[in-house]
Amino acid sequence: MRRSSAARPVIAPPPLQTLSGERGAERLIGLGFRYWVAGYKSGDIDRWEEAWRIYSSALGANAARTAVSELSAWVRAVSAAARREIEVCAGDCAGFCRDECLAVSMIAACQHNTCPAMRACAFALIESSLIDEVVHHAESFAVTMRGLDQVLSPGLIVNAAAYASAPVADLRQ
Repeated sequence: MRRSSAARPVIAPPPLQTLSGERGAERLIGLGFRYWVAGYKSGDIDRWEEAWRIYSSALGANAARTAVSELSAWVRAVSAAARREIEVCAGDCAGFCRDECLAVSMIAACQHNTCPAMRACAFALIESSLIDEVVHHAESFAVTMRGLDQVLSPGLIVNAAAYASAPVADLRQ
C-alpha cells in the first residue's frame, strides 16, 4: 500500500546543458526517468513519446530502442516496489526534484561500482527494503548507458541519508 506524502520541493542542481554538453548523460537519465514515471502516473503516452524523442535525438533510433527498453524496465521496477508515489517535476522544469536526483545518483553509483551508495539511493527512493528488483534493473540500465558512452559523473552520487533527513536547501550544494 502506498502512503501519500506532501509534495517535496525541487532541489535545484546546476542548470542542465544541451545533450552535447558534459551533462548530456545526466540530462538523458534524469529526463528519461521523469517522463517515464510521468507516463506511468498519468497513463499519457505523450510522456513516453517525449522520452523517446530525447533518447533517439541523442543516441539514434537503434541505440535509443535498447536504452529506452532498459529505462522502462527500471522505472517499472521502481514504481512496483515503491511504498509511496514517486514524484517527478513537470516536463519543462530545469532542475531535478528529490526523487529524480536519487534516481540519477543510483545510476551513477551503478556505473562507478559504488554498491553501498546505489543500494542506499534505491532504499531512499522507494522507501522499502525490497530493493533487489530495482537494483537489478538499475544495474542493467547503467551498463546499457555506459555502453552507449553515456557515463554519469561520480560527483552525482549523493548521500542518500542526507536526502532523507536534511532540509532541501542544503542538498546538492
